[in-house]
Amino acid sequence: MKIFVVNSGSSSLKYQLLDMESGAVMATGLVERIGDAMGKVSQKNWPGAERETEVEREVAFPNHRAAMLTVVELVTGAETGVIATTSEIDAIGHRVVQGGETLFKSTLIDDDVVEKIRENCHLSPLHNPANLVGIEVARELFVGVPQVAVFDTEFHQTMPAEAFMYPIPYKLYEDLKIRRYGFHGTSHRYVAQQAAAMLGKAEDEVNLVTLHLGNGCSMAAVRGGKCIDTSMGLTPLAGVMMGTRSGDIDPAIIPFLMKEKGLNMGEIDDILNKQSGLKGICGMNDMRDIHAAAEKGDKKAALAVDMFVYRIKKYIGAYYAVTGPLDALVFTAGIGENDEIVRARVCANLEHLGISIDPARNAGRKKVATAIQADGSKVAILVIPTNEELAIAKATLSVLK
Repeated sequence: MKIFVVNSGSSSLKYQLLDMESGAVMATGLVERIGDAMGKVSQKNWPGAERETEVEREVAFPNHRAAMLTVVELVTGAETGVIATTSEIDAIGHRVVQGGETLFKSTLIDDDVVEKIRENCHLSPLHNPANLVGIEVARELFVGVPQVAVFDTEFHQTMPAEAFMYPIPYKLYEDLKIRRYGFHGTSHRYVAQQAAAMLGKAEDEVNLVTLHLGNGCSMAAVRGGKCIDTSMGLTPLAGVMMGTRSGDIDPAIIPFLMKEKGLNMGEIDDILNKQSGLKGICGMNDMRDIHAAAEKGDKKAALAVDMFVYRIKKYIGAYYAVTGPLDALVFTAGIGENDEIVRARVCANLEHLGISIDPARNAGRKKVATAIQADGSKVAILVIPTNEELAIAKATLSVLK
């Protein structure tokens, strides 16, 4: 079975075509700058294999329909493609950020599901509308092909009320569904499953803290294989410090800025989402650049790393308290998989919690799942490359079965 995975953003379209029988990625690609005067599409066929090929084009994409048409052309083209016709695609899996409380598991897309996704757009105004565009275009171009929505919020639906509710008037939850939803759920679920396999345990037997650390960062407490808490909240702004997002702050900062700086809500929202985090402290949000600057004596860069690590450590402590005996810490995503400095500093001085990292095992980028704990560490420390596209494809296949 061949499954086409679509991740439609506001101005981008990521995609993969996977052969589920062999597990091979047949094609993977990205369309960028949709809606701009000039865009770009890049596609790799059979990535990692000896027959790997790559194609890039710069062309204008006025909308997502034009982007999808170009993708179909590349995937099926005589010179650029990996299949002869779209009829070879058996199903399509769509990443959808916010399912709210009406869509709490991966589900076959029909008109009713589309409408429910639309109803949840107020909970994710930047992402759900873009996800919907991808779904609508795909339904138009792939008539009769079953399509499945896989939600970022799904893995976190097992959180108990004491974890997902906010201590604000209950009526605001009843009226507006204001609560903690969490995101990156597809990634957290994937690495939790992989961690259980690495530990030789059933999924419902593992207690984990999973750390998805990239430009966007989130953490999850996993008890008995199920998420019981996560750092992001109603929106992806909450939680640990990120590339350009603040993470948790005193909410009174917002009216303080309105009063003292005369800023409106739109300006403050832009500050907290796009000008804060690592970038806000040192002007950079790529951790590689920040490390390089810190090594040259840049005090703000050093402070940014200190703050980033400190906030992650605090969440580990909090989640350790609620998971019970911890089987493993699991690092994933861009920083988690590739940044040995951050991993080492996050785990430093946690021996009293049974967490001890091995410097030699930790060294370097990890392209495959790797255990990096020291001999004698009571808690395993795992680096597991995330694969959200594969997780979406597997969820799609599960729904169809």
